[in-house]
Amino acid sequence: MPNVPALILAAGFGTRFGSDKRRATLVDGRTLLAASLERAQAVFDEVHVVLRPEDDPAALGLPEGCNIILCKDAGQGMGHSLAAGARALGDGGGEAIAVLLGDMPWIAESSLRALIAKAAPGHIVFPVHHDERGHPVLFGREFWPELQQLTGDEGARRVLRAHASAWVAVDVDDPGVLRDVDSPAALRAEG
Repeated sequence: MPNVPALILAAGFGTRFGSDKRRATLVDGRTLLAASLERAQAVFDEVHVVLRPEDDPAALGLPEGCNIILCKDAGQGMGHSLAAGARALGDGGGEAIAVLLGDMPWIAESSLRALIAKAAPGHIVFPVHHDERGHPVLFGREFWPELQQLTGDEGARRVLRAHASAWVAVDVDDPGVLRDVDSPAALRAEG
């Protein structure tokens, strides 16, 4: 399997949720962010979480020793968080970076493995469920310099649009690739 470190973006403010959704708990008592992290750790050998400097990882339910990347510009948008993560991983190994969102704990491990299997330095790999593109997105090493320069709140959409010829869509029978938690009702829907 290709060497693919995972980057969980969790430095946002989740204003639509009404409170810090990263601390919201699932039925089993884990925080939303901890559940997303555990899912990634079950598949990826290397997992990093992007947080704000003022965050307390323990209060977010993260275990000691978790790989944390701090983004001082997180308040300026997801692009800044993704850039901070890509810069932190830039000197490491890896054929691709898997960019996951901290509010998507229901992605099947089999989907993550299917995406990793297609990773390559010149590929941008993403899942498709019922003709809808989902998460995570795996960016091959060739695209890391562009990720490192991102700003604003658009995330990596600009990089995706600029490199459609590098897209590798992986069909999955997994609604979890589309399910994020933007409201308490979305969190309860799983329970």
